[in-house]
Amino acid sequence: LDFGARAREHTKKLLAIHASRTITTREPFKKFQELEEKLEASFPYTETESQKQALREIMKDLESRFPMDRILVGDVGFGKTELAVRASVRIAASGKQVAILAPTTLLCDQHYQVWLRRMEGLPIRVARLSRLEAPTKIRETIVALKTGAVDIVIGTHRLLSKDVVWKNLGLLVVDEEQRFGVRAKETLKDLKKELDVLTLSATPLPRTLSMALARLRNMSTLTEAPIGREVPQTFVLPFSKDIIKKAIENELSRGGKIYFLENRIHKIPRTLEFLASLVPGRRIGAIHGRMGEKQLVETMKKFRSGEIEILVSTTIIENGIDLADVNTLIIADASLYGLADLHQLRGRVGHGQESSFAYFFYPDARFENTTMKSGLRPPTLQSERRSNQRLSPKAAARLDIIQDTQFLGSGSVIAEKDMEMRGTGNILGREQSGAAARVGLNLYSQFLAEAVEKLRS
Repeated sequence: LDFGARAREHTKKLLAIHASRTITTREPFKKFQELEEKLEASFPYTETESQKQALREIMKDLESRFPMDRILVGDVGFGKTELAVRASVRIAASGKQVAILAPTTLLCDQHYQVWLRRMEGLPIRVARLSRLEAPTKIRETIVALKTGAVDIVIGTHRLLSKDVVWKNLGLLVVDEEQRFGVRAKETLKDLKKELDVLTLSATPLPRTLSMALARLRNMSTLTEAPIGREVPQTFVLPFSKDIIKKAIENELSRGGKIYFLENRIHKIPRTLEFLASLVPGRRIGAIHGRMGEKQLVETMKKFRSGEIEILVSTTIIENGIDLADVNTLIIADASLYGLADLHQLRGRVGHGQESSFAYFFYPDARFENTTMKSGLRPPTLQSERRSNQRLSPKAAARLDIIQDTQFLGSGSVIAEKDMEMRGTGNILGREQSGAAARVGLNLYSQFLAEAVEKLRS
């Protein structure tokens, strides 16, 4: 196959799609000095240099005559949300509306609380649109969006519904973009060609990263961890009740809390029984995507307050949930998860000042009763994993990568590894991975970048 020709064909179609945005202009969003300085002064942390640089790039986009289409890449807790807050204030102060699109109700609720807190004392109106709201409240918010009575709305896929009509939408922020399908992300973009778009991601999809590499979209990267942040210590181990018990007891003994991942909903009741027998008398709860929205949020509130010490969960907690006292993550069977999922889940712990731990177990009958004799230091498992017939080569490779990327800011490295394993995908279609794996990441990206330059010139 002529991959160069295929890349050129893809690029022709892609540039046609993006051409209307690149030739569309809008009024620049000027700085509101007093308002923005007040917001900056209320930020309780010290910005990192990479945060400052990314903010300058975002604001430069907003101050230009052309609509922004920028990806902001940064590990969990590196400050992506705060930059989105700053951008949203610039747009809202200019008299236009902002849509914050979150993939889950839990993350939507968390963002809503963050925006309410950060907008305190500012003349900006914030609303939430998700299944958490009563039908009457949803109708009120939809009317407020149409009339312009709401400046910033944080919502789930409900924002994409046909009954949501905007008075003057200016900025779309897509959080955890890897959780949205292509059609969902394009729906709001298609509302108006001059819409500014800011995409947030810890591990961008191969499609998104390949577009950035081909310079079809702009990308800012947060490379510095906040002061005091430490990387979770990662252990990749054959399943062991003894190690799980010791890990849980160690965390509970210092007053911390634990995430226990079980992504198969039908197995959650058995997992609850297993944990109750392993650590009797401890407060254990569970959440998953088939629960009612109010029950989900109520369970998370109990977990935040300490009424629940161990939370059994599916990957519903994967995106953006920020709890400083949850510092141990246990995944019963890590071979079932994708590389980006594993990285995102690891990012759920280590948000506070305490040391944090992530245990990625995999099934292996030979090691069912493995016991660590010397603390929690894992043995070398490379050869054991490779000889384990219950792990596919791809699963073993993912576990190797997740163990080898124990450093802050590893999200971009993992995204590239993910692209190499899965391919960049049909950049124009719905698939998020595909053909480029057959020729390799570097060669395919080169084909694409060359085709872009030729067609542009």
